[in-house]
Amino acid sequence: QVQLVESGGGLRQAGDSLRLSCAASGPTFSNDDMGWFRQAPGKGRELVAVSGSNGNTYYADFVKGRFTISRNNAENTVYLQMNSLKPEDTAVYYCAAASPNSGRYDAWGQGAQVTVSS
Repeated sequence: QVQLVESGGGLRQAGDSLRLSCAASGPTFSNDDMGWFRQAPGKGRELVAVSGSNGNTYYADFVKGRFTISRNNAENTVYLQMNSLKPEDTAVYYCAAASPNSGRYDAWGQGAQVTVSS
């Protein structure tokens, strides 16, 4: 079972930058699609960005041009660089892993709080 640990959350002002990290355990990281999700208070969880095992990336429209997802397979780590932060980016951010066997996100981190003040 893959274990994921996020780090790097915190409090920022609008316009600032922040980088989240997600360290994964287990030997299958390079074969897994890695996603970042977020959940704001009173809202459902939403997909933010994906780093595919094939090198492709996906971004939700609300973060395109501001956030960048990247991964280091040698270090079993995926990152989310967040620039030009907005108050509406305030949420708990989760990383998740989707194995090729299941095809769905079945391993989740504990979450990292990101708060953006105006």
